[in-house]
Amino acid sequence: MTPVPESGPAPESTPAPGSLGRHRLSPLLPRDTEEQHRVASPLELLFDLTFAVAFGLSGTQFAHFLAEGHVATALLGFAIAGFAIVWAWINYSWFASAYANDDWAFRLMSMAIMVGVVVLALGIPPMYESLESPHFDNRTIILGYVVMRLPLLAGWGRAWAVDVLRRPAIALYIGSILVAQACWIVVAVLPLTVTQTLWCTVGLVVIEVSGPFLAERRAATPWHAHHIVERYGLLLIITLGEGVIGTVAALSALIDREHWTIEAVLVVVAGIGLTFGLWWVYFAVDTAQILHHYRERSFLFGYLHLPLFLTVAATGAGLHVAGLWVAGESSLPLPGVVGAVAVPVLTYVALVNGIYALMHRGGEGGHALFHTMVFVVTALVIGAAVVLAYAGVSLGWCLVVVMLGPLVTVLGLETGGFRHIEADQAALLAKARSRHED
Repeated sequence: MTPVPESGPAPESTPAPGSLGRHRLSPLLPRDTEEQHRVASPLELLFDLTFAVAFGLSGTQFAHFLAEGHVATALLGFAIAGFAIVWAWINYSWFASAYANDDWAFRLMSMAIMVGVVVLALGIPPMYESLESPHFDNRTIILGYVVMRLPLLAGWGRAWAVDVLRRPAIALYIGSILVAQACWIVVAVLPLTVTQTLWCTVGLVVIEVSGPFLAERRAATPWHAHHIVERYGLLLIITLGEGVIGTVAALSALIDREHWTIEAVLVVVAGIGLTFGLWWVYFAVDTAQILHHYRERSFLFGYLHLPLFLTVAATGAGLHVAGLWVAGESSLPLPGVVGAVAVPVLTYVALVNGIYALMHRGGEGGHALFHTMVFVVTALVIGAAVVLAYAGVSLGWCLVVVMLGPLVTVLGLETGGFRHIEADQAALLAKARSRHED
């Protein structure tokens, strides 16, 4: 998402929500990228709650299929549902960051999109089930997208009407959405096999992610860096709620079987500690200033969070698998149960480190060596949990060891790694100021 061209008359910017007459119908003017103290609105927080439901339904399906030993179905279904959920959120959130004006039309648009998210969520269970049948069933998910995209297209149309400078980009956004959605509908109605549908899905995902990239190269929309970073952080927190739900599922199964024991205490400590550790690792670094000055890195930031959100949701689902195993409802061996938590946690740490390295490339804080060392130690700790499971150590102790993995990163950051971060950011901000002066 490249900087906005300086040539040509720029339209008046939309005032921040909260100004006089905010709910009256008004032009959907571009927001000011330099707006001070831009924060997520109450409407956006309400909007995100629908995605908590979608993540919860997908996590439940993932846990049950994985617990039954249907690993391929669980992973494939989780990937498809995860992309559908996060991509819907990305579509709305970047548009809102650039053009939200909080008038009644924008509020109704948001509500209509929320309805679409609920419809999408209802399509997740039949989609999982269809992966083990001759024909793939994504019809309800696609219906949800139709419901979401009709009001979103209306929003883009309102922006196109007033933002003359960025009309080429807005036209590409509208065109890519229309083309992609038309293709999704065709795929849904044709009697395709699961394999054929999956190949079509791969191609359509490429079209989906290419649309914003091509549009922003024409003329960047006025999204707000600090607002976007906050929005992503808030969705991560909502996704972390799956970890709490998974912990409760595992703990409930233990208490029902054995009442309160040392094992039950270990599970609750591990589950909540793991959720807290994932939160701490993510929010240890604030990338808002870097994204503000290096707007061309927005696609790295925005798109790499897609698998990151999935690893967080998968961690919660893995804890749910642990609960099913304790209740005797899983055919997985103990190492498989521990792996259901360990693998997404390790992947999460790798992605957080990768996002940091890519967003801070060009810094001078020696972050590459530091983050590599942290990740290696984290991998060894998490790997030790799986080894302990093979050795017959109880589930509770194995999960405690997995919990220690993210804490390695936390410990490294709090005892010296923050100096690398400060050096990286200082160097990058100095380069940005120099680039601006030139």
